[in-house]
Amino acid sequence: MNYDRILIRYGEISTKGRNRNKFVDKLRRSVRIALAPFPKIKIRAERDRMYVLVNGENVPEIINALKNIFGIQSLSPAIKVERDLEQMKMAALSLVKELYKEGQTFKISPKRSDKTFELDTEGINHTLGGHILANIPGIKVNVKKPDINVKIEVLSDAIYISCENILGAGGLPVGSSGKAMLMLSGGIDSPVAGYLTMKRGVEIEAVHFFSPPFTSERSKEKVIDLAKKLAEIFGSMKLHIVPFTDIQQTIKEKIPENYSMTSTRRFMLQITDEIRKKQEGLAIITGDNLGQVASQTLESMYAINEVTNTPILRPLLTMDKNDIIKIAKDIDTYDISIRPFEDCCTIFVPSSPKTKPKREKVQRYESFFDFDSLIQAAVKETETLVIKPDTKMVSEFNDLF
Repeated sequence: MNYDRILIRYGEISTKGRNRNKFVDKLRRSVRIALAPFPKIKIRAERDRMYVLVNGENVPEIINALKNIFGIQSLSPAIKVERDLEQMKMAALSLVKELYKEGQTFKISPKRSDKTFELDTEGINHTLGGHILANIPGIKVNVKKPDINVKIEVLSDAIYISCENILGAGGLPVGSSGKAMLMLSGGIDSPVAGYLTMKRGVEIEAVHFFSPPFTSERSKEKVIDLAKKLAEIFGSMKLHIVPFTDIQQTIKEKIPENYSMTSTRRFMLQITDEIRKKQEGLAIITGDNLGQVASQTLESMYAINEVTNTPILRPLLTMDKNDIIKIAKDIDTYDISIRPFEDCCTIFVPSSPKTKPKREKVQRYESFFDFDSLIQAAVKETETLVIKPDTKMVSEFNDLF
C-alpha cells in the first residue's frame, strides 16, 4: 500500500492547555532529529495531530524511528483522500484488502470532526462497511474485537483513512520539562534512570567520574557507549568526564574506611552540582535503588544529600531490580552495562561500609582536610564530550570557573 503520510497522535500532550504549543514544538524537534535520514519527508504539526508526509520514503523504516520518540502516544500510516464518498470507499477497500487474511473480521471507526460533511458517523459506517462486505468474500463485521479497524477521520480540508494503530513510547517530548544532570556510572541502574527521566520530558547531560590508572580506558569507553544509547532519543547528549583520582586517593588517606563511601558520594554530588550550575540544569538524577547498596539506604541518602539543596531525582528508588534489568534490556543498555570493566565506585569499596552513617561524623572527618581545592580542580579539568548516536564526538575541555 502506498501510504502518503503517517498520522501521529499526541496522547499526554493533549491534556495541556495554553502551553500546549511548547510541547508540540519540542515533539516536532524530536521527530525532525529522528527522521534526519529521510530527507524527502515533511513534518506538519497542528494542535491536535502531527503528520509526516512520506514523499516516497520507506514507511516501515520511518515508523521504526518514530516508535521510540517520547511524546508520541500512537501512530498510523494513512491515506489522505478528498471529501468524496467514492474516493473514501475505494481507499478503505484497498487498505482492508492489503491487510485481510481469510477468516478475519473488521469494523469501521469514523470520527467526524467536521459536522458539515454529508454523512454522519452512522452513515459513514454503513456506507463504507457495506462496500467492504460487498467486495471481500467471507469477511465479517466484529465491532468489539475486530482484526482490522478502519479508522476514518473527517476534517474540514480532507479525510484520513488508516487501519493500523501502532503504539508509541508515550511520555512527554524530551526538553519540555527542563534539563538535569545524570550521574552516569558504568552500571545497570543509572542509564535506566536517565531513560525514565527523559520519558518525563527532561533533557539530560551525563556526568561520569573517572579515576585513572585505577579505572581503564575500556571503562571510559563503556560509559561513552551507554551515553550513545541515550543520545539516540534526543539526537545528541553531553557527557562530562570528571577526573576523580586525586579526590579518591585523598579520601582513602584522610577518611575512616567505613565512611569513605559516604564521603565519596558527597563529593560526587558536590561536583555534579557545580557542573549543573554551569550548564543551567535544574536537578540531578541518580540510579539509586533503596537499600540496594550501603550508599542507598535512607540513612546514607540523608547524610549524602546534605551537600546540596538541588532537587535529586531518583526514578528507580522503589523499583524491583528485575524490573530495572528488564528495562535495561529493552533499551539495549544491559549488555553494555555488564561489561567487566570497573568504575571508580567499585575500585575503592571498603570492606565494611557504613550503612547508617551519621551526618555529624562525616562532617567532622571531612573538616580535617581542605577538600574544596580538590573539588574545584576536578570541576575545572572536567572534559566534555558531545555524544551523537552516529558515534561522532566532539571533545572539549570546559573551564567551568
